Amino acid sequence: MTAFVEEELTEKGEVVPVATVFLANRECPWRCLMCDLWKNTTEESVPRGAIPAQIREALASLPPALRIKLYNSGSFFDPRAVPPEDYGEIASLVAGFDRVIVESHPALVGETCARFGNLLRGDFEIAMGLETIHPEVLAKLNKRMTVEGFRRAARRLEAIGIALRVFVLLGLPFLSREESLEWARRSLDVAFDSGATAASIVPTRSGNGALDALQDAGDFESPTLEGLEAALAYGVALGRGRVFADLWDVERLRACAACFPGRVERLRQINRSQALPPPLACGACEVKT
Repeated sequence: MTAFVEEELTEKGEVVPVATVFLANRECPWRCLMCDLWKNTTEESVPRGAIPAQIREALASLPPALRIKLYNSGSFFDPRAVPPEDYGEIASLVAGFDRVIVESHPALVGETCARFGNLLRGDFEIAMGLETIHPEVLAKLNKRMTVEGFRRAARRLEAIGIALRVFVLLGLPFLSREESLEWARRSLDVAFDSGATAASIVPTRSGNGALDALQDAGDFESPTLEGLEAALAYGVALGRGRVFADLWDVERLRACAACFPGRVERLRQINRSQALPPPLACGACEVKT
């Protein structure tokens, strides 16, 4: 279990502290090509009470926050990952937060989501990975999902009054960097068409074995900081909802020591404000973002 608090801009335009708790549980049954989150999972299902115990431990170690994300390297509504028998205790533990955010594969969106949401005192939000709307690449990612399947899940969430957050990938196997950026833009369009109130652009990470093999074969190009800046600028300019650059492990995108710190801070500013500050110029690498 890992936990921390960071600031995030809300749908109301307020910057508030948000607790994020990465729960340790059984590995996700969807073995997506690009995923490396299995490194933080267990081989067996955790016993009843283990998830609430992790949340309790996290909350005891964290400073106060207004919202909480319960992420579990998979799907919160996978019963082999989070026992449904624990829902009531989990809801009690997070009763002091005004919004609870969990993640789920679109295939698991249904009545179970509504049942858990009804136990919460505050608002409820579910984050789903759209990843990409490129049909061939999406199929090769082994997500076992179609864009239409994602849209159906989004409509279910809207019908039961649960907010939607979407993950979009930047850096797709089998595409060039330029093509990947274009499909990230198109995927953001579909995310907001589907009712998302927030979208996170996630730079794809190598290191899980599969992407490394594709990289060696010339079928995967790691994303760049320039690409992340461009994708974020596009999403923010849409003005359709909050768009965040996922800066987890952003050090992987370091190319120029001279401008990297300033450019990352600029991305943080955009995440917090949803405004695009003036671009930065770098004489060392001749980049302007």
